[in-house]
Order: sequence, then C-alpha cells, then structure tokens
Amino acid sequence: MYFVHPQLNNIKPFFAKFSEDELKEKLANFFPNRHVIFTDSGRSAFQLAIKELGLENSEMLVPAYLCDIFIPIFEHYNIKPIYLDIDLKTFNIQVFKITKKITPRTKSILVSHTYGLLVKIEGILEIAKKYNLKIIEDCAHISPVDLSREIRGNCAFFSFAKLFPTINGGMLISKNPIEVELPNHRFKLRNIIKFLRLFPLLARISESFRCKSKGFQGENSMGIPKGASKGSLRIFNWYLDNFEEQISQRTKLAKYFQEKLEEIGFQTSPGITYISALVPKNRNRDELFNKLRKKGIFCSRIWQNPIYPHLPNTLEAAQRIINFPLQNWFTEKDIDKIISCI
Repeated sequence: MYFVHPQLNNIKPFFAKFSEDELKEKLANFFPNRHVIFTDSGRSAFQLAIKELGLENSEMLVPAYLCDIFIPIFEHYNIKPIYLDIDLKTFNIQVFKITKKITPRTKSILVSHTYGLLVKIEGILEIAKKYNLKIIEDCAHISPVDLSREIRGNCAFFSFAKLFPTINGGMLISKNPIEVELPNHRFKLRNIIKFLRLFPLLARISESFRCKSKGFQGENSMGIPKGASKGSLRIFNWYLDNFEEQISQRTKLAKYFQEKLEEIGFQTSPGITYISALVPKNRNRDELFNKLRKKGIFCSRIWQNPIYPHLPNTLEAAQRIINFPLQNWFTEKDIDKIISCI
C-alpha cells in the first residue's frame, strides 16, 4: 500500500538524541538573523504572523487556490481576502495581476509555495516595496531546510505534518523577535489515529477512520495557538540531521515519477514535496482516485473544494488535481507499480 502523507519506515527518530535549544541552533544556520517559534500547526504560526505584523482589520491578497482552514482565521482577525487566480503550470499566483487588486486597505500578500514549487518572489518583493505591503510566505508544502533559498518575506510559516511523519507541529520564522508564551500541546484521542498514519502497516486503519469522519474532527477549526509537542520536534530534528541525503534521493525519484506521468498524459508540477498533477482532460479524476484506492494506492485531492472557486484556473485545478504517493524510501520499482495501476 502507498500513502501520500509522510510515513516512518523505522523508529530511530524516537530514540535519537534531542535538545530543543540545539534544534534552534541548527535552524539558525539555515535562517541567519531570523527568529524561530515552534507551534502546534502551520495555522497557529499564521495567526502569530498576523498579530506580529499588525494585519487585523485589513485586506490581504491571497491565492484563490487555498485550503479552507484560512477562512475562520480571516474572519477572526477581520481580514478581507482578495483572491488571485493561479497559473496552471505552477499552481502559484499570477503575479502580473497583483497590482490591479491593491486598494488603500491592502496591507499584505500571502505567498504560497504550493505543492513544494517555490514562487519566483522577486517581482512580488518589488510590488510590496512600492505599495508598502507585508509578505507572509506559506511554506506548508516546502521543507524548512530547503538549501536553495532564504526566506524573503517578513514572516514565513511551516507545517511539519505535511512534510515529516509527525502528528502535529509548525514553525514561524520572523524577521523580528516575537515575545509570546504559548500553552503546551495537549494529547487528544484523535492524535492516536494520526499516530497510526505514520506507519505503513497501520495507515490503512487510520485511513478508514478518516474517511468515515471525513477528516479528523476539528481539522478545519482555527483553535488557539499552542506550542509543538516534544515528540514532533524530536522527529523533525532527526530528519533535519539527515536532510541532504533524503532530499537528494527524493529529488531523483520525483523527477522519474514526473517523467512517467507526463508520458501517459498528466500535467505535473516540478515540486518535490508532493507529486501533484492534473489528470488528462478526457479522464475522470474522482473515478481514477477511487479505483486506485482499491489497488492500495491512496492518493489525495488537495483543495478539491478551494477557498474561492470562482476563477477559471483555480476551478480547473480543483477539478483535475490529484496528488500521488512519494516517500523517501521508495524505489523506481515502487513508482513503476503505481504508474502501471494508473
């Protein structure tokens, strides 16, 4: 069986030496002159960014192709989202349309590196400087230790569970120090189901619970920002130590997977976090999704119900997107098997 969400194929991370202070020291090498706060989720880190930058009661330019977890956050902070359509080749915002959407109430831009494909941010930086806008980078789909770039926005937030086999965890990277005391993360019953998802042999059980409940209860609620659990930070720390080897293998596998998908008519994104593709226009995405599940290949349809479906490219992406499994320990034989089933 193959799953999209990150999974553990060994238990070494649970026993590796760990210190939160040492973890922050490691991150300082990747993000010099930046400040780090660990949170229980990416959405919590996003909330801290809003408060840090003083964006309450304003307008924010955001991608229309976005997760619905942002809706209650916008409502809570009285932020009016101004939606931008996306480019179907990159799934990122169409930069040339930004200036047309700016009003006197616009204070910020949310730049999402969707499916792990980095936005070419230079043009956005020029616009932000001209109109005095703050930039928040949504890095939920990219690794915090992507060595090819540095954070360019005022703040950036990450979501560990989308990248590493953890049950929770997030992180805010800020230009300025943030003084905040976050309550400790509390273990809840649904965390048991999430924990099962981390192991290939048990993930099928978790998936059945998830389908019956249509997701984990409370997933799309805003919640009060909390600190990350020690277990999640321990796992993140272990992957950080082994990052270069893992990313090299994953990049090689992603390129191979993308080439095979394009040979059979799929339009792929060059990101490596998710193997995301648009199904050919003559194929039914949902029928393919359900048939692959019967063969033990559990794909996802991230944002099939986008936050704002009233723009053409966003709607098309939502109707055609499918995200295929890719784990660091896969081999080309695993990918060939998935391609054969497709």
